[in-house]
Amino acid sequence: MQHHNATLDRTFFALSDPTRRGILERLSGGSATIGELAARFGLTLNGVKKHVGVLEEVDLVTTTKVGRSRECQLGSAELADVTAWIESYRRTLEGRLERFGAYVEARTGGDG
Repeated sequence: MQHHNATLDRTFFALSDPTRRGILERLSGGSATIGELAARFGLTLNGVKKHVGVLEEVDLVTTTKVGRSRECQLGSAELADVTAWIESYRRTLEGRLERFGAYVEARTGGDG
């Protein structure tokens, strides 16, 4: 079940931070400038730029220069590799739980 994929690793890293997840949630409602995101999350402009940069690396966010501002919107990243990894892991865990359940049932004679 070892899926070593650099893009997958970077995507999970990008999603691991609560601020970055918050940025994605905010952008799901529409675009926002770096300044608006900084105000919302109580961060400096540079702090938000760093978070947005991590999200941009995996195409979860895109930015465009609009006048003197940088506007952020959700990117076009397809999370198929992330979804596939999670689904594979879920199937493995469910299989283990089913085997454990069968073991317990066999040991207790189904009285559980």
